[in-house]
Amino acid sequence: MQLPLENVRRTIDDLTARRIERIAMNAVTQAEIAMGHHVTDVSAEKCGWDITSQPPAIGGKLPPSRHIEVKGRARGQTTLTITRNEILYGLNQQEQFIMAIVLVEGEAHEGPYYVEKPFTQEPDWAVSSINLDLGSLLEAAQPAP
Repeated sequence: MQLPLENVRRTIDDLTARRIERIAMNAVTQAEIAMGHHVTDVSAEKCGWDITSQPPAIGGKLPPSRHIEVKGRARGQTTLTITRNEILYGLNQQEQFIMAIVLVEGEAHEGPYYVEKPFTQEPDWAVSSINLDLGSLLEAAQPAP
């Protein structure tokens, strides 16, 4: 049995998206570990971010954890899709929420680039996701230390 061409394309697109996401998650995880943080992948929990990163204690006190939304994009793409849930968590946890952008080409990557406080307003009630301009986000971003 042969799959229709549309299904084959969709399968290839899904595999490509998963590969890009895997590379991006690995890049952010490694950057956070390099800073001495304890990293937990919470992406399957659908909590509004992908990685919880706990910085080490300072003077016996734990600083707040970092809630990182990881966005991997293939080099050359110009937009980034953000869900309503991600925006709401980003607004409600502005001091902890960080968007990490990783540009992927083949198996290589550039970044992560961190955008703190990426959202300024809540989406309208019927909005399920929005597209943001990738270039504008990268202009506001800082490279991982």
